Amino acid sequence: MTIERTEPKSGRVQQTRAVERIVTGQATSDGAGVKLTRVLTQPLQRRLDPFLMLDAFRNENPDDYLAGFPDHPHRGFETITYMIAGRMRHRDSAGNEGLLENGGVQWMTAGRGVIHSEMPEQEDGVMEGFQLWLNLPAREKLREPWYRDFDAARIPSFQTADGVDVRVIAGESHDVAGAVTRDATAPLYLDVHLPAGGRFSQPLPPTHNAFLYVYRGDASVAGEALGEQQMAILANDPAADGVVIEAGAQPARVLLIAGRPLNEPIAQYGPFVMNTQQQIQEALADYRDGRFGAH
Repeated sequence: MTIERTEPKSGRVQQTRAVERIVTGQATSDGAGVKLTRVLTQPLQRRLDPFLMLDAFRNENPDDYLAGFPDHPHRGFETITYMIAGRMRHRDSAGNEGLLENGGVQWMTAGRGVIHSEMPEQEDGVMEGFQLWLNLPAREKLREPWYRDFDAARIPSFQTADGVDVRVIAGESHDVAGAVTRDATAPLYLDVHLPAGGRFSQPLPPTHNAFLYVYRGDASVAGEALGEQQMAILANDPAADGVVIEAGAQPARVLLIAGRPLNEPIAQYGPFVMNTQQQIQEALADYRDGRFGAH
């Protein structure tokens, strides 16, 4: 249920962060040839710690998505998959299975290791969504895997007095707690739908790394214009207490993502993200020797 509200004190921003850099997503493919846009790439991992990757996909041609993402391993981080349109079936080696549909979120903690597949359950129509990779602190990288599905009705949401609709996937916004919280990284993950000329304010701790991604229309932050499929890395300014996002002449849809940096070494080899190269070698050996399980 969406609640209409005036802006609470906890939603006010006195000084917005500025845009440090604008990044345009790169067209690529993953899985068994699924076409997607990679927005947060490996060279940005240190700057946007604790986030490791953001992929956006919007395909209307079934040939671009039907092969899906067959069995593949992960270790050392979390994946958050958010579907806008379409249906995707998840299965993993921990025995979890779920169907991700319009507006739903799948949150998976790979921990010490999991093998999973994500396969479309449709033969035509639009398939659209996002996958975000969130790092785990060193002490949790070998924890037990965890998985949870949230259908659209279970994602908390609210509407501001200005008609902005906000879905709170993680963290807290305007006194509304999201579906998931994490102590170490304190992630904020919002899907913000702004009407034409609409304005949305979100407080942010000055030490948190933050970025936003425009996936419909255009928007601006501190006078910096952002077009569709552009990401804005927000400056870490001790004097700024949050961000103010404004839509242009057309409605806009924006992902706003922020988190507490771990400030730990990052060692990545494909689907394994650890702290040292030795740990990567251990992950490869465990996977090769069947210690991740199979389904």
